[in-house]
Amino acid sequence: MSTNKTAQFTKDLANKKMQVIKEFNAPVADVWAAWTKSELLDQWWAPKPWKAETKSMDFTEGGKWAYFMVGPEGERHGAVINYKKIESGKSFTGEDAFTDDNGQVNKEMPVMTWHVQFVSVADGTKVTIDITSPTEEGIETLLKMGFQEGFTMGLGNLDELLAKKAAKA
Repeated sequence: MSTNKTAQFTKDLANKKMQVIKEFNAPVADVWAAWTKSELLDQWWAPKPWKAETKSMDFTEGGKWAYFMVGPEGERHGAVINYKKIESGKSFTGEDAFTDDNGQVNKEMPVMTWHVQFVSVADGTKVTIDITSPTEEGIETLLKMGFQEGFTMGLGNLDELLAKKAAKA
């Protein structure tokens, strides 16, 4: 398999959306599991030195993943993804929002819809993430918070996790 490719970010503020495409040198089943199982998400979702810590996970339509991003000094930022539609092994759609420590959505922060697709390609799996916001400001806010840099780091963590799994096989 070829070396991992960098994530490609396309921003379309006029249409209130952003797209991220990343290829992984692993089969769809492994990449899907890394996006849908909390014990795996906790290992890659946060950019180092931060870590993701699952509070609860119910990967079903109508279910949710409630988690914290935990910083090196113990800072905690809550978030939730409410799953709307799931096509097992192919795609899922959910609403992503920031929350307080009790899981209440922070109304001052943008709520984004994520549609994540998984497609088998010659060297592994291509993941396409379409992120939409009700407003241009929502996408701008996410970008100003360092989303592109942080998510790129997280996707790099996923590359490492998948490589470790492949090395054990």
